Amino acid sequence: MKRVLLPIGILIVSIGVAVTLVRNPTRIEESAPEIVPISVRVAAVETQSVQIDVESQGKAQAARQASVSSNVQGPVAWVSPSLEAGAYVEAGEPLLRLEASDFETAVIRSQAGFDQARAEAEFSQADLSRIQELAGRRLASEAELQNAQRQATIAAARLADAKAALDQAQLDQERSVLRAPFNAIVASRDVELGQFVNRAESVAVLFDADSVDVRVPLAIRQLGYLDVPAGFRGEFESGLAPSVELTGNYGGKKYTWRGTLLRTEATIDPNSNTVQAIIRVEQPEASNQAIPLPIGLFVEARIAGKRIDDLIALPRAVIRNNSQVLVVDAENKMYFRDVDIFRLEEDRVLISGGLLAGERICISPIQAVVDGMSVQPVMEMI
Repeated sequence: MKRVLLPIGILIVSIGVAVTLVRNPTRIEESAPEIVPISVRVAAVETQSVQIDVESQGKAQAARQASVSSNVQGPVAWVSPSLEAGAYVEAGEPLLRLEASDFETAVIRSQAGFDQARAEAEFSQADLSRIQELAGRRLASEAELQNAQRQATIAAARLADAKAALDQAQLDQERSVLRAPFNAIVASRDVELGQFVNRAESVAVLFDADSVDVRVPLAIRQLGYLDVPAGFRGEFESGLAPSVELTGNYGGKKYTWRGTLLRTEATIDPNSNTVQAIIRVEQPEASNQAIPLPIGLFVEARIAGKRIDDLIALPRAVIRNNSQVLVVDAENKMYFRDVDIFRLEEDRVLISGGLLAGERICISPIQAVVDGMSVQPVMEMI
């Protein structure tokens, strides 16, 4: 009996409990979910005077390049040990010397001709003075006086010609020694010992060792950022020339050089719509901190431009939808705001309008943004 009655009792009790639960359900009160504002980093808007820099890049090249050639001809008798590619030569330093015997002979012969012409000129002048005295006393005819004057004039002309020939011979003798026209780096040598050099034949190519030029392209819009007169021709005056900072890597180390914007070229490249600007760098003395700017080195240039007042400088990442920023108001609600962008740089944006001093700008890189959403601002300095 127990085996039959016990299951039946359990079943009846279970049914009763189930019926009771169904007839008396537990009701849960409804409540709105609590919204926790997200934390965002904000920065206060401040207007300031901003230095506008213009950036570009280019290669260093020689400010002056000279192809040294001979003004006279003859065989090479001596070549300077410094006349090798990459060597440094000072202004006036001898580079090579031609065989001097022919020039010495020409000087001796010209000196002899000059001495002879001078003696004849002195004799003709003395004879003219004597004939003039006799003519004044009516002891010499007019024909004799004219002849003496003609002889004196011819002798004087021969003396001038002999003097010019002597000067030319001495100049050729001096030119038989070729000298460096300025402090230079030897780019190449085109002559060897014993080689016969003709007049105007190139013997070496020299690069200026005291200054280097860097040609960099500037977009047309970048010219408006430079503090120089529009349409200025020629080289900028020292007071107008903007300063330039050049950086480049050489031998695994980063170096910096200082220069000035020398001029801009008059033509515009039709393909890139750019103007070539020439930067002049006066070469520093070699040290642990600085080295002369190597010719051919690729460098980056930062040209100091205008200083613009009442601009707002913010990190570039704050710009959204090309021309908007996120503004957090006094009630900690965030809204999109259209702004006037003056200039976009690599790591910052310059804003000229659309914001007021003291407003808070969101600088956090949040993705999902709803206009008017509540946030918890955390003030940061930028």
